[in-house]
Amino acid sequence: MTRLLIVEDEEHIANGLKFNLEAEGYAVDVEDSGEAALERIASKTNDIDLILLDVMLPGLDGFETVERLRAAGSFVPVMMLTARDHTDDVLRGFELGADDYLPKPFDLSILLARIQGLLRRKNWLEHDSAVGRPKNIDEYRFSDRHIDFSRQVMTRGGVDHQLTLMETTLLHHLVRREGQAVSRKALLKEVWGVRHDTDTRTIDNFISRLRRTLEDEPSSPQHLQTVRGVGYRFVAQPTHKK
Repeated sequence: MTRLLIVEDEEHIANGLKFNLEAEGYAVDVEDSGEAALERIASKTNDIDLILLDVMLPGLDGFETVERLRAAGSFVPVMMLTARDHTDDVLRGFELGADDYLPKPFDLSILLARIQGLLRRKNWLEHDSAVGRPKNIDEYRFSDRHIDFSRQVMTRGGVDHQLTLMETTLLHHLVRREGQAVSRKALLKEVWGVRHDTDTRTIDNFISRLRRTLEDEPSSPQHLQTVRGVGYRFVAQPTHKK
């Protein structure tokens, strides 16, 4: 059974979410602080598949919690639930390692759809190659790099770098379209499944993070190239310096 962790300090909200999500067939745990959530994830019995993380928490807020979670090597998918829907807050959440966000108040049907979307991506990365679907890539090698999409790991120069779910999904999307320019808006729609009017700096933040992992010189990228006025393209074997 898929297990979710709700991190929310307002008891009535946490209980309401728990009730509704359990009615949908999920197993649900609740913690009321970032510190407790980090302890739960670090425990030997950790079996959490996805975290619903409130931003406004006592002590460690949601931003600090997801940052520490990623720094500790945990890359379980995280959806941030926040009354803050300002662009800068959303971008900060993505920059620190969140995979998705949903501003409060939200409709339960929207929350369920977003949860299912993240879990589908997670399961797809882990299992899709086993069912033999065409055009999907489980592993990819180029230069001295190796990407294991199912494990969300990119190896460069013999060193493993763990990727978040959405970093992996974005990279997979671009690798499958190697050499093609893909617009920011298309990436938002096809990778995140979000509306076309969402701020496209979200994509720029993820590309910046991926370049720090993928490129020898992130400031002069050879593989994750910017296509001016359009978006980005992945090039496995660049023919010249940009």
